[in-house]
Amino acid sequence: MLEKRRILLGVTGGIAAYKAAELTRELIRRGASVKIVMTRNATEFIAPLTLQTLSGNPVYLDTFSLTGDWQIGHISLVDEADLMVIAPATANIIGKIACGIADDLLSTTVMAAAVPVLLCPSMNTNMYGSAAVRENLEKLRERGYRIMEPDRGGLACGTEGAGRLPSPADVADEIESVLTPKDLEGERVLVTAGPTREPLDPVRYISNYSSGKMGYALAAAAAKRGARVVLVSGPTALAVPRGVTAVPVSSAMEMRERVLEHLEDSTVVIKAAAVADYRPARLSASKIKKAGEGLSLDLERNPDIISEVGRNKGDRVLVGFAMETDDLIPNARKKLVEKNMDLIVANDLGQPGSGFQYDTNIVKILDREGNTEELPMMDKIDVAHRILDRIGEIARRRKAGPGGERT
Repeated sequence: MLEKRRILLGVTGGIAAYKAAELTRELIRRGASVKIVMTRNATEFIAPLTLQTLSGNPVYLDTFSLTGDWQIGHISLVDEADLMVIAPATANIIGKIACGIADDLLSTTVMAAAVPVLLCPSMNTNMYGSAAVRENLEKLRERGYRIMEPDRGGLACGTEGAGRLPSPADVADEIESVLTPKDLEGERVLVTAGPTREPLDPVRYISNYSSGKMGYALAAAAAKRGARVVLVSGPTALAVPRGVTAVPVSSAMEMRERVLEHLEDSTVVIKAAAVADYRPARLSASKIKKAGEGLSLDLERNPDIISEVGRNKGDRVLVGFAMETDDLIPNARKKLVEKNMDLIVANDLGQPGSGFQYDTNIVKILDREGNTEELPMMDKIDVAHRILDRIGEIARRRKAGPGGERT
């Protein structure tokens, strides 16, 4: 979502300035171009040459230098940007911006910014909690600046608490969020993700290979597009996306309970979880010991959650997934109709780069009108946005009503 976006990165003189190198790499990895403005104090923590090498652009330090034959630096730099981010943002630069002080290139550039500005505070816990910093941040919020709250944890000064600069990936996610159109604002999206675990005894369970990556990508993308998102997730190793409410579950029965609990408040339901079809008929209270040459298990059916949602969906948009190894399209279309879905996303597990564990996916999106949209291999976050594009179209049509007027 940052493809061809132009980011102006401001770096100030805090210990977290070293993270600017990795943030630059992360933004470029996501397709952005990056230009960097540093304060003189920031150069005490990281060399401009490092950031110049990583960004592929000059690093700007001097208020009175020109960016071209005639261009005034603090004007042209921000005029060419889609967004300005200051990471880390020290108490000093926050105070300057709040009070309208422009005495170096970075503070002057911020004053000239007509694009969104994201501030990522990073400082000692006591400084961050001080009345002056809190008041300055509140002033800036009221003026339209975006503030990314710092993480909590151990700081370089030895204190523990709020004040850590979030990870470069989290900052890049926040930049994406600021730049993403909020076309799903007002929607309440319920996403399921990951595998379920069906317990056999105190140490064993039946499960599947789902990593949860596709469901988490959908939750993250929906939140960036302005939706309120609840993520009901089986066990995964993934971090919950920022701005998403997580509801952890383990078994299929638990997932059903949580989905039905949140269904009434949802306008969109996306069932991306790989829910086990069967569970052991009996749960052993103690570990099952080896005996004889084999072991037979009696299994019973788990509830079909998406079918239950489909019977009670009302005006909600319902999206499911089909993971198949044979007859992908016929099987997917059969599920689409039988379970009263609006869209179904079909994965062919036989294709490299598609399905479980991969960061990429190759899918086909089928709708109730008989159309099939084939997507090439792409990152799961990009697949998520393509699915959400289709969901948005359906939601807008329903709100417009039969005559085209919004209901």
